[in-house]
Amino acid sequence: MWDAPGCAAALVLCGAGSQRASALRSRVPTWHQVGRPEPSQVAQTLTLFHPVGAQANPDDLARVDEQMARGDSRTWAKITSHVYAARERDPGKRVDRELIEQACARLGPYL
Repeated sequence: MWDAPGCAAALVLCGAGSQRASALRSRVPTWHQVGRPEPSQVAQTLTLFHPVGAQANPDDLARVDEQMARGDSRTWAKITSHVYAARERDPGKRVDRELIEQACARLGPYL
């Protein structure tokens, strides 16, 4: 998983549990269980996850988490990817409520 040339690649598996990944057990050197962040931790967590999180208003992130992502890291990864792609197309675009809502709209009706 990487978002720019020159980054080291990593494989991130997000799912309901490790029982589905039994074939990977012998090939994966490090496993981490990551629970859902508390609502008060969402903005800080997203800032650490990707730089676009630091450019957003924490209140906007909290609102999207409450209404759509609900602490789910897979959903936040999708939202972050859409925000990042929009910024790549238009580097002058701010990470504001409108851009985050546009990214959420790209998620489709099924979460």
